[in-house]
Amino acid sequence: MLKIQLLTLRPMTLDSSFFDSDLFRWVLMPLLIFLARMCDVTLGTLRNVFISKGLRHVVPVLGFFEVLIWLISIRQIMQHLDNVMCYVSFAGGFSMGTYVGLKIESRLALGVQVIRIITNQESGELIQALQKENIGITVINGQGAKGPVKIIFTIAHRKDIEIIRELINMHNPQAFYSIEDVRAANQGVFRKGEEDGKTMDYVRRIFNYSSQK
Repeated sequence: MLKIQLLTLRPMTLDSSFFDSDLFRWVLMPLLIFLARMCDVTLGTLRNVFISKGLRHVVPVLGFFEVLIWLISIRQIMQHLDNVMCYVSFAGGFSMGTYVGLKIESRLALGVQVIRIITNQESGELIQALQKENIGITVINGQGAKGPVKIIFTIAHRKDIEIIRELINMHNPQAFYSIEDVRAANQGVFRKGEEDGKTMDYVRRIFNYSSQK
């Protein structure tokens, strides 16, 4: 009977000794806190971005997991107040989480943006190139500081902005253009084959970006 009790207690002794070891206190615990803090800040960054883009259905889910992970990490901090590595890993996780969240958001490319192109040079080729890509445009004649200009307005998904910039640099590199976020847009002509708002499309863009690295 005594042997059986010793066998059952021995694994518990090993586990407790591992959690009290220097390896766990100074390496594994700070690493876990760093990862937990990175995850919750990443979710927080994405949550704020989704709020600004009007995607409010996913925000409560992100908020739930964000706070849950934060509680787990802060509990470990409070239990190891004498471990300076926990403070460093907590702060480092915050910085890394902000960076990762912004990187993910840039790959998701949520929402639409408006581009205003102003040029005093021949813009026929640029207009044709934009129309060939099925990008809706509005062309207005204007008067600039140095004479008559063409003003080209277009609204496009964020993931298509880089294509439009390449067309501008190719056909009218001296043109002035500005880009701004659009809160909402109704109707419009957008590139064919691109449907904004599909979750799997967002996920594919993230993994395609990772594979290119």
